[in-house]
Amino acid sequence: MTTQPPAEQRVAIVTGGSRGIGRQVAQRLAADGFAVVVGYAGNQDAAEDVVRTIEAAGGSAVAARADVADETEVAAVFDLAEATYGGVDAVVHAAGRMPLSPVADLDLGELDSLYRTNIRGTFVVDQQAARRARPGGALVNFSTSVLGLAFPGYGAYAASKGAVEALTLILAREMRGRDVTVNAVAPGPTATELFLDGKDEETVARLAAQPPLERLGTPEDIASVVSFLVSPAGHWVNGQVLRANGGIV
Repeated sequence: MTTQPPAEQRVAIVTGGSRGIGRQVAQRLAADGFAVVVGYAGNQDAAEDVVRTIEAAGGSAVAARADVADETEVAAVFDLAEATYGGVDAVVHAAGRMPLSPVADLDLGELDSLYRTNIRGTFVVDQQAARRARPGGALVNFSTSVLGLAFPGYGAYAASKGAVEALTLILAREMRGRDVTVNAVAPGPTATELFLDGKDEETVARLAAQPPLERLGTPEDIASVVSFLVSPAGHWVNGQVLRANGGIV
């Protein structure tokens, strides 16, 4: 753990911060000057590697384990942020699960696990953010452009992210008077380990050709969008779902 940062330093919690988009978001926000709490579910080594990377670049970070669907564990992550850094200004909820299956074949136990993480987990994290974010702060949830693209096999995942979008838009209105923005980012196909797993080269090439920009997104692309939303420059954007997908209709 690094030394106590200056009182004026902004503080971010990033769930799912040990890999993929969440890892890149954590590193980007640290580069932007945030002290970062790197949330993770089980891979402590990966989370601590993110912390070391941030610290090596001159930033301040600490890792915190929590099941995002467990309200006690999530509250403890916010407690840690407040005890270590003095408060919470940005919450980026990047944790999630993405099992793929045709609707007809999906095991309902898998559906329950997916919804526990993606829906209940989002609600639990958002609830703590709504209670604790300081004025001028921001909450960013993650949805998916699959809601519009309707790819076969993504039924359960897309349904869970539909719930995330609804919660995001309602919470933005419930935060009236708090000076805290609530938005969601909905990436298109993005070159992460989670997305590429199980896809052959032909499938990846076909997906990369879909946007007018003719490539997959990168975690850095998405982190840049998040960086804008939690910055003062992005504070007039509120109650929105930003489809960061290179122009896929």
